[in-house]
Amino acid sequence: MIKNIIKFLIILFPWFLSGLLINNYDYYNTLNLPFLALPSSLFKYFWTIIYILIAISIYKIVTQKKYDKNYFKILTINYIFNQLYTFIFFQLKNNFLGFVDVLLTFITGLFLYLETKEKDTSASKWLLPYLYFLLYACYLSISIYFLNF
Repeated sequence: MIKNIIKFLIILFPWFLSGLLINNYDYYNTLNLPFLALPSSLFKYFWTIIYILIAISIYKIVTQKKYDKNYFKILTINYIFNQLYTFIFFQLKNNFLGFVDVLLTFITGLFLYLETKEKDTSASKWLLPYLYFLLYACYLSISIYFLNF
């Protein structure tokens, strides 16, 4: 039981890495935001839930030994794009590259979902909130880009 909890936490922790390293989120509040923009205070709750759901999906694949090289390649690429967003948007304050990155995160998230679904349908369902939120993030990012051009 303890071993499984530790394994889950090892899978979960890296998803919080960029948020722990970069904590200058005031930039978001200085921007012209679209009508459907969430308050900045809610993002940490949404992403915490989403990262837990992603970790559940990965945990299911890993513990059932249903992974292969392709799964880890797609997962790694998606993870890198996901983590880069915080740096690009909040540190570089580059709204356009932030949109490009979130779009690439969404595309690789779709590939991750499809690859996961091929291996375990129930594990793939844990990724659906991630995809929906990434779709919202695409809308938000492109809107921010045009509203602050």
